[in-house]
Amino acid sequence: MRYDGSNELHARQAREKLEKLIKDKKIFDLTEKKPQRSIQANKYLHVCLSYFGCQIGETMEYVKRNYYKILCNPDTFIREREDKYLGRVKYLRSSSELDSSEFSLTVDRFRNWCSSNAGVYIPSPDEERLIQLMELEVERNKEFI
Repeated sequence: MRYDGSNELHARQAREKLEKLIKDKKIFDLTEKKPQRSIQANKYLHVCLSYFGCQIGETMEYVKRNYYKILCNPDTFIREREDKYLGRVKYLRSSSELDSSEFSLTVDRFRNWCSSNAGVYIPSPDEERLIQLMELEVERNKEFI
């Protein structure tokens, strides 16, 4: 069940539910729900990554991991944790964990990098015609990316 902490009724219901779970010695999970980005935003990101891959001869997954996450947004995606046997290890955070503001920032950084370093213009989300042309290019080259 989801509750809105700014709604007094929801807050009271959540407290009652939590207290009952504690009283009954149940196992439970408390998680904060961050604003979800839209399916359109996900689609836009994948078109951008795929299009850039078409332009440089790499797969969408390669572009996502190496350029979008590691090169353009290391502070957002590269994390460290302690491994029992390996010690301190680095890993990549999933883009699905980003809230909408983090997502927008990472896409903007990627777009800017593509333009200034690779000479590839990636349209902004409001440039619908150019996005359609990117989709067409991706579709025509999907067997290679």
